[in-house]
Amino acid sequence: MRKFSRLLTGLACSTAIMPTAAFAQDAEQPTAEEAEGVIIVTATRRAQDVQEIPIAVTAVNQVQLDRQGVVNVQNLTQVSPSFSTSQAQNSSGTVVLRIRGVGTTSNNIGFESAVGIFVDGAYQSRPGIALSEFVDIERVEVLRGPQGTLFGRNTSAGALNITTKRPELDSVGGFVNATYGNFEHMNVQGAVNIPIVEDSVAVRFAGAYRKRDGFVTVLDRNGDFLQDTNSVDQFLVRGQIGWETDSGFRGRIIGDYSESSGDCCGSVELLQSPVESNGLFNFVTLGARGGMSAPVVATSPFDQTTAEQALDNRIATADTLHLAASNQWGVTADLEFPISDSVDLFYVGSYRQYTNDESYDSDFSGLDVFNVLPGSVTDIDTMTHELRLQGEAFSGALQWMIGGYYSEEEITQSVNFGLGEDYGELIGALLFAPTNGGFGANPLTVLSGGVDPSVVRATNRYTQDSTSWSIFTHNTLEITNGLDLTLGLRYSDESKDGSFTQPSVNNLLCPAILGSIGAGNVPGPLINTIFGTGCFAFTAPAIGSDANPFPLPRPFDTNFEDDELIYTVKLGYEFAAPVNVYAAFTHGYKAGGFNLDSTAAAGGADPRFDSEVVDSYEIGMKARMLDDAITTNIAAFYQEFTNFQVLEFTGAQFQTFNVPLAISKGFELETVIRPTDGLTINGGVTYVDASYPSDCAATTDALRVQNLCGNELTNAPQLVSLLGATYTQDIGDSLTFFLNGQARIESDRRTSTQARAVPTTAADLGTTALLPFDVQDGNVKINLRAGIGDIDDAWTVEAWVTNLTDEVTRGVTFNTVLRSGSRSAFTQQPRMYGVTLRGQF
Repeated sequence: MRKFSRLLTGLACSTAIMPTAAFAQDAEQPTAEEAEGVIIVTATRRAQDVQEIPIAVTAVNQVQLDRQGVVNVQNLTQVSPSFSTSQAQNSSGTVVLRIRGVGTTSNNIGFESAVGIFVDGAYQSRPGIALSEFVDIERVEVLRGPQGTLFGRNTSAGALNITTKRPELDSVGGFVNATYGNFEHMNVQGAVNIPIVEDSVAVRFAGAYRKRDGFVTVLDRNGDFLQDTNSVDQFLVRGQIGWETDSGFRGRIIGDYSESSGDCCGSVELLQSPVESNGLFNFVTLGARGGMSAPVVATSPFDQTTAEQALDNRIATADTLHLAASNQWGVTADLEFPISDSVDLFYVGSYRQYTNDESYDSDFSGLDVFNVLPGSVTDIDTMTHELRLQGEAFSGALQWMIGGYYSEEEITQSVNFGLGEDYGELIGALLFAPTNGGFGANPLTVLSGGVDPSVVRATNRYTQDSTSWSIFTHNTLEITNGLDLTLGLRYSDESKDGSFTQPSVNNLLCPAILGSIGAGNVPGPLINTIFGTGCFAFTAPAIGSDANPFPLPRPFDTNFEDDELIYTVKLGYEFAAPVNVYAAFTHGYKAGGFNLDSTAAAGGADPRFDSEVVDSYEIGMKARMLDDAITTNIAAFYQEFTNFQVLEFTGAQFQTFNVPLAISKGFELETVIRPTDGLTINGGVTYVDASYPSDCAATTDALRVQNLCGNELTNAPQLVSLLGATYTQDIGDSLTFFLNGQARIESDRRTSTQARAVPTTAADLGTTALLPFDVQDGNVKINLRAGIGDIDDAWTVEAWVTNLTDEVTRGVTFNTVLRSGSRSAFTQQPRMYGVTLRGQF
């Protein structure tokens, strides 16, 4: 068993996107298994042919990643129709990954992703941590559906299994790539492999540097250039030492370090605020446009054409630079100890430190209203250990595995918030119409007895310490020839300590406003507005208590504990050698935790949210036909999520809640057709109905929860397809060339958490107005690449373009902060093109 496992592990992986054999980047020639299209993955924690495992999985290697311009986790949409991603506002904490339409909306460090990320077997606790460069990668596996029995934590929607190339013990080699493209895009990658003791010990070093200007232009309130945002400036270095002894003990120690100073993300205003349309900013000395400078913006919620033009312009407005700097380092140990000829012991352990320092304009306008100030830092320290004992019994009829997992994570986040010089006047503009200007240009100063809001500052500190442990088993029994039964079981225990404190606050405004309200100086209809703006959630003093009648921020220091039994049952049958069918049921789990937000415990609220569980049913077929000229994989699924976790920004705070029921159902098809030796055609289709059913909540649930019922999940298009082709041809005895094209086609999708404005009464459910510009229209994005080079891959020159037709799409649409009626959106990547040179030795 161990020798077979090593043979398979050593193979370069081909894929359902295109065959590796045609574009092998390694110096050695493809093996017979590669030539036949065998795809080796470790989705079951064993090296196996992907066609023989009862899991829906897409696998790609470094060559396919390069062909499709996939440089990090976010770009995997170009190779997997069931995978999608979005990002908003900042560089580290707003990345959302989705599989089959399901993900966890994130702008809160307390939330973990429903799509787990594992790099060389080690769990990465937040997607932002795993945004480093894809360089020197052996393969990336996109595992669809809950994976909790084998992949330890928080994989209720799926998992990404990323494996870097191991040191090769018997040969010196390496590669260097260099790219230049539009937006001043520059990228250099390289790796070198050096045996130290032949056939026993080797080291491998890899590195990458990528820099690209932003594609969203940011102007200040006067229309002058401030910066280009959505930029990239990052580097990664990785070193490994790998070994194998005569006794069979093998392993590697991996160390990496990376830095990034790219910023993200610029928002484009789509719909103008009625406050601006009615000229009310002029009355409070903020100018006709109230700080906005983009030349195009819709003035009506029905003017879709103008909103699309605003996106096309890619012009945002801000009053301060977006500054971001992050760094991280980590060490991973991947060890295998032979116990006997049929039993092996595996250990994977890791430690990682991540730090992000970020400041930005948090109101998305040219007014100086509300900012995250310099000195705002997030630190995440993670330690993981996994021990597995696995082997074979009954002459190979039983493949068994038992193991244990333990992890610790410490999160500390300190955020410096501040109100700006224009905050008081902005509130004056918002209140001008309902008060007929009765409180002047700065009503908060008037009602507070002379306090200027611009002096308000607060430092909020959030912490979360997590401990997770589990024991698991995963076993496959060949009942009879061709019929396999898989049983997996994991008991998982989660405990977390979370807190919110306010180390410093300079806010005389809020107490004065409370006093004014208490004295009856504020008209009754305006009390909520005056309180909400005078005691703005992020900067208000944390003095909330049971005795305090106002929902002020309230410090908390509490704990969360939960445990769950995760299990799977799968039945697979091999008809003829190339055709396999399977049926599977999996009960998955994603731990709950804390809403690490200033107002999480305000008004006596519980800052905790519940764990999310999923029951998943799946049937599938995997087939090779016509002497492996056609490979087709089909899966149909039904996934029912209970206590589905949602994070929503309401305009003044982040709210977390659990929706009692969400459902994702549909089917997937992936196929590869090889009509001739030089031509490969690939296709993939995912149809998914991911939605909150009409009975998703009880009438006792909050209106915000009930308002979701009957709507699709966010950023979950019903239909996504990939269609591509690759043609290769030798030119004489020394040159070869290739042509590759790939299109991703997706249907309409919603881009907001809510489809309708949240009503104030239950009677208004389903009758409030649809939120403007929520729906992103269907689109087609095309990638092309052509190259010519040495027939032995010593050098290659490639020209490429991604998003050929420059389709402008949105990832997230939201109500612009403190700008009544305005809507803004975060735009996704435009057309990119360039030239790449590759060399290997």
